[in-house]
Amino acid sequence: MNGYFYVVNTLKDYLKATPFVNTITIGDIFAVDLTKQTIFPLNHIIVNTATLGEVTMTMNISILFMDLVDDSKADNEQDVLNSTLAQAQRLSTELMRGSLYSSQVVVMSEPTAEPFTDRFENKIAGWTLTFDVIVPNDMSIC
Repeated sequence: MNGYFYVVNTLKDYLKATPFVNTITIGDIFAVDLTKQTIFPLNHIIVNTATLGEVTMTMNISILFMDLVDDSKADNEQDVLNSTLAQAQRLSTELMRGSLYSSQVVVMSEPTAEPFTDRFENKIAGWTLTFDVIVPNDMSIC
């Protein structure tokens, strides 16, 4: 009965341990105060769906890797996109064959990454990494 917590906390702990992030949030992105400049770089975890199988649960997860764009610096938006994509790639690799690879949490297919540059009020850019993980369904019917 801990599949959700296990997956979310494993991702959060991994992201927290990386040197490239100040804040990690979970849930509704619009509940996060994105106007505070001190929270960036920010990673945000969203569990989009959960498919409840007989012996497994498949969770579709998106993680936003984002940072503020400094308009006073030339090509800073490209720098932000480059660094946040590198963070997404690092997590993706760790999930598929690195320290996060586990028999308890299996990535079902290759993660996809989609860039964003104008999704929010202030000048934020980054990537949304989306992937499916399968975890054992430890719920008993007794």
